[in-house]
Amino acid sequence: MTSTEVKVHMKRFTFFGGKGGTGKTSCAASYALYLASKGIRTLVVSTDPAHSLADAFDKPIGFQTARLGDSLWGLEIDAEVEARKYMKAVQDKMLDLVSAAIVDEIKRQIEIAYMSPGAEEAAIFDKFIELMESVGEKYDAIVFDTAPTGHTLRLLTLPEILGAWIEHLIEKRKKAMDLMKLAARYDKPLAERIANDPIITTLSARRDKFSLARRILTDPQESIFHFVLNAEKLPILETARAVELLARHGIAVGGIVVNKVIPPEAGPFLEKRRISQEQYLREIRTRFASMKIVELPLLDDDIQGMEQLGRLSLLMEDLDG
Repeated sequence: MTSTEVKVHMKRFTFFGGKGGTGKTSCAASYALYLASKGIRTLVVSTDPAHSLADAFDKPIGFQTARLGDSLWGLEIDAEVEARKYMKAVQDKMLDLVSAAIVDEIKRQIEIAYMSPGAEEAAIFDKFIELMESVGEKYDAIVFDTAPTGHTLRLLTLPEILGAWIEHLIEKRKKAMDLMKLAARYDKPLAERIANDPIITTLSARRDKFSLARRILTDPQESIFHFVLNAEKLPILETARAVELLARHGIAVGGIVVNKVIPPEAGPFLEKRRISQEQYLREIRTRFASMKIVELPLLDDDIQGMEQLGRLSLLMEDLDG
């Protein structure tokens, strides 16, 4: 396969998800290495709070983009740092719009919001959008090593949920502004202040960003989601539910990576487990028959370092196309 062919077939955004401990990070890292080996400028990003991307590459990766090799970079998103940045940006914007009399109250409300459920997901999603906008300039493709399934599904469905909520806020603000315009007919200073409402401008910009993210995530030519699972009952059930949920939100699922498959030559010690796996492998092949299925063998040791990732990346090529 030539570099040109890979660039035609690859998605700009590839997500690897699944239960914790299934090998998502190794799959994401090896797939990113595969793309980079074709000369595609690739960023691999971890959104999992329990980062293991640095362990997989056996190289330091932090909250600033780190170069990992030719055409390959890595980043581990710190949800707390991003949430602080997100709330600081919201606070600065709000303080520009309100009177000095309520500045302290605004700061208090922002601090409460920082502690509230969903604040970190919203902040991470802002980082998602920032990274998405960098494709075509700094990078050709981004590979996401996501958090365990439930957290990831909440994150990926945010554009639809928050987009509708922001649209509702804009409508409410427009109605309020219509009333203010009536009151400002004979009040020229007030009319000048509300001519270009900064709150509507801010909300509209936010809505447009969520709209962009939703368009990218639901475009099968741009984005694809691969699930990593082990040949066991609970991961199969969880993956089936997650595939169904993503489909309802219009997000394409391209492949199933079955990790830690015991080969027949593994010996008598693992024979009973191997026979059990065979039953679940048949179920996976039937249940997910419409998707690409890649089966990765159980290895003697954990995947760590470029050499081992390179061997695994040869198998990940089957996800492309």
